[in-house]
Amino acid sequence: MRYVARIAESELISAAKHFPAVIVTGPRRAGKTTLLRKAFPRASYWLLEDPDVLARVRSDPRGFLAEVRLPVIVDEIQNAPELLGYIRAIIDHDPNKMGRWFLTGSQEAALMAGVTESMAGRAAVFQLLPFSVIETPKVSLLTGGFPEVVARLRSRELWFRSYIQTYLERDVRAISAIRDLSTFRRFLGLVVSRTGQILNKTDLCAPLGVSVPTITQWLSILETTFQILLIPPYFENFGKRIIKSPKLYMGDSGLACHLLGIDSERALDRSPFLGPLFEGFVASEILKHQLGAGRRRELYYFRDQQGLEVDFVLPAENNRLCLVEAKASATLRPSMAEPMTRLAKSIERYNVECFVVHRPAKGAPELSVVRPGVRALGVERLGEVVGRASTLRSRSQRRRSG
Repeated sequence: MRYVARIAESELISAAKHFPAVIVTGPRRAGKTTLLRKAFPRASYWLLEDPDVLARVRSDPRGFLAEVRLPVIVDEIQNAPELLGYIRAIIDHDPNKMGRWFLTGSQEAALMAGVTESMAGRAAVFQLLPFSVIETPKVSLLTGGFPEVVARLRSRELWFRSYIQTYLERDVRAISAIRDLSTFRRFLGLVVSRTGQILNKTDLCAPLGVSVPTITQWLSILETTFQILLIPPYFENFGKRIIKSPKLYMGDSGLACHLLGIDSERALDRSPFLGPLFEGFVASEILKHQLGAGRRRELYYFRDQQGLEVDFVLPAENNRLCLVEAKASATLRPSMAEPMTRLAKSIERYNVECFVVHRPAKGAPELSVVRPGVRALGVERLGEVVGRASTLRSRSQRRRSG
């Protein structure tokens, strides 16, 4: 597969002009290494999953770094977090030299602990998720966005089986001392069946015979490794009693389809999970646009105790809110916008914009208006919503580690 330009590439290049180090985190196989090697082709490269390299690092970290040619990409830094302290010392020795260290990591919690302690103020931190539809039209609800799946669609099922096995054996055990991986694997299958629902930890406990604290720990592992998205409720009640628990989605729709046994477009169209999967796909696409463009992660949902629910709420500049309904149907009806219009009427202090994001029918003209004041967009045009909704951070406000 030819190189696919990432939304984040220009932001990374810009950050390298203002920070000594740039750190890219995200799920395994999301394309972090490919992105850095493309953005910084002159950088040398070291992989900390190579046993020989890792042995050298652990036996003589100072000696290893003395041999490194700068600028350098150090891949999977979470395997040797002790290096961060030494890198910090090198940076502090000459703090005016920018863009010399490019680090990747697949487990954000462990990595960020080291960053907070060792690299505060010295590194720009980015999160990279799999491909989005704006980056390549090969991304779909069925395939998801992992680069290797997009490149080799025929081997999709085999790739996902291998990915899950590797994930369980490596990432899960690296983060937590879970002995019963078979139960955790059942937990993963149970979680995907709850996609699009309000998180109910007690509901997840009974089928597995484990406690709420265990479920809490396991959910944290899935979120830390970017396998799930927990979308919080919007924090203002607009005069209503709101639900306070997050909504649960899978991070990649292709992986979700695999876990649900959905192996074709026909099966997807007939699945009872089509609607929730599409909601999760839209949530993931919004976050990919926000994070890739250097914007804050700002995505919420709204639901009150009377049942009024809007899929997504995106805060914006100048006292604005964007409301989004995700509809898997290619046929749009005015009633689909009803929750948004009802909520908009109760919001007095914001200027509200409403969008229905849907799956356009192939060959059919795309609608632009669902009802007065509500625009319709195909999912491939989500970037327009995010561009209007998110507040782009200036370079002086760019996220610093710590």
